[in-house]
Amino acid sequence: MTKVVIIDDEFLARSLVKEYIKSFPQLEVVAECGDGFEGMKAIQEHNPDLVFLDIQMPKISGFEMLELIDEPPAVIFATAFDEYAIKAFDAHAVDYLLKPFDQERFDKAVNKFLAQQRTNIDATKELLNDAQLPTTNNRIVVKNGSKIKIIPVQEVHYLEAADDFVKVFTKEGYYLKNKTMSFFESFLPAEMFVRCHRSYIVNIQEITRIDPYEKDGHVAVLKNGAKINISRNGYGKLREVLGL
Repeated sequence: MTKVVIIDDEFLARSLVKEYIKSFPQLEVVAECGDGFEGMKAIQEHNPDLVFLDIQMPKISGFEMLELIDEPPAVIFATAFDEYAIKAFDAHAVDYLLKPFDQERFDKAVNKFLAQQRTNIDATKELLNDAQLPTTNNRIVVKNGSKIKIIPVQEVHYLEAADDFVKVFTKEGYYLKNKTMSFFESFLPAEMFVRCHRSYIVNIQEITRIDPYEKDGHVAVLKNGAKINISRNGYGKLREVLGL
């Protein structure tokens, strides 16, 4: 049997998917969830082969939930986004159901999954690496042990590259996020965050002063005492944003 999890904050939407699934006896619904927190737990518990996932949900979005899963399953998105916003899905061969959808469109999506299960799993990973996805840039969602933490961007002091991860520093310490510095450079509000070095992005509101450092280098001293290296190019960016 192919294990399925349904994640949608609308009860009627979940009921419709369950009704349509009856046409596929090889699919077994092992859990249905009303938000991303429940959805993440269900995926970790059941390790499903396929997830029907709503994108716009309260608490955390479908994309934010997927980012917290080490090995995301194959996903068929159910979304109210318009055609323009979902071009990113097409680029990675991840199927989607544009609400409202009928049995015929549902069957097409499921048959595509059944024909290309491995390909769809790989496509989910590629999709999550796409910096052009519709995102909410006023927060960062991370895993803290078994818990999910939502960090408002104004609480972020700075970010530091760490191999395949990025360290997100706040007053409580740092959290690891499996994203790239380039992603955060395009994701975070440009009026608040500056890529001051290839390894650092800094919240300009946390800077108390900028000191010379070695030859032509500089270092930013933050309110918490942290010192952030600034490259020559990064120094130019900071001067422009700070109006110096």
